[in-house]
Amino acid sequence: MSTRDINLTQLLIIYAMLAVPAAILAVFRTGLVRRTLIAIVRMSLQLALVGLYLQYVFDLNNPWLNVAWFLVMVTVASANVVHSANLRTRALLPMVLIGIGLSTSCVLAVFVFAALRPQPFYDARYLIPIGGMILGNCMRGNVISLQRFFSGIRENGKEYMSSLFMGATVTEAVRPWVRRSLTAALSPTVSTMATMGIVSLPGMMTGQILGGSDPVTAVKYQTAIMVAIFVSVAMGAWLNLALCTRVGFNEYGMVRDDIFRS
Repeated sequence: MSTRDINLTQLLIIYAMLAVPAAILAVFRTGLVRRTLIAIVRMSLQLALVGLYLQYVFDLNNPWLNVAWFLVMVTVASANVVHSANLRTRALLPMVLIGIGLSTSCVLAVFVFAALRPQPFYDARYLIPIGGMILGNCMRGNVISLQRFFSGIRENGKEYMSSLFMGATVTEAVRPWVRRSLTAALSPTVSTMATMGIVSLPGMMTGQILGGSDPVTAVKYQTAIMVAIFVSVAMGAWLNLALCTRVGFNEYGMVRDDIFRS
């Protein structure tokens, strides 16, 4: 059994559905119509180019090229996290790069090299798609955690300063915001896992079934990837909060204004 292809006409039918949300956004003057259209065009072009490139990567299956592509993914994801959290790239990108790089690399190594053990062990058909799924979810969780953390402390400066005046260290004073940020970052993944299989059939499982895998195998892969995603989001959010705290505050324990984008 093979997956049915989608030709250009069928794809255009799918694109035509965008007229409905575009009309809704336009009627209510949300200002999102242009941004949405640009995002759709960018997504289509980027996926088309990546599809062509990945075909080359899969055929070549060179370990150094596979690792280099994963590092590019980590770098782009880290830059997007800092930008989406409304923070300055120059100040926090190195810390976020370390946090996301370590968390996703460790989880991916256990998932692919220790659990799946494909032959060869660097097989691009496992390394890159699984790495992309883990990285994408880790990226979203880290955007939420960093945004909640720094904006929360900035908006509740009196509460934070009171803790410092009472003798708390920066690490002790920021603990309430670390707790709230981790909760916000992990809650979407927890909610998704709690309803998976009843409310929704997730993408990886659906893709494998469409590709011809039996449902039991697809369930095993989906279960494994959700555990990996949860671990990477938790590790990445914690590491990034810990690392960014070291550079996001001055010697007096105050949040540095120059880490925020205007």
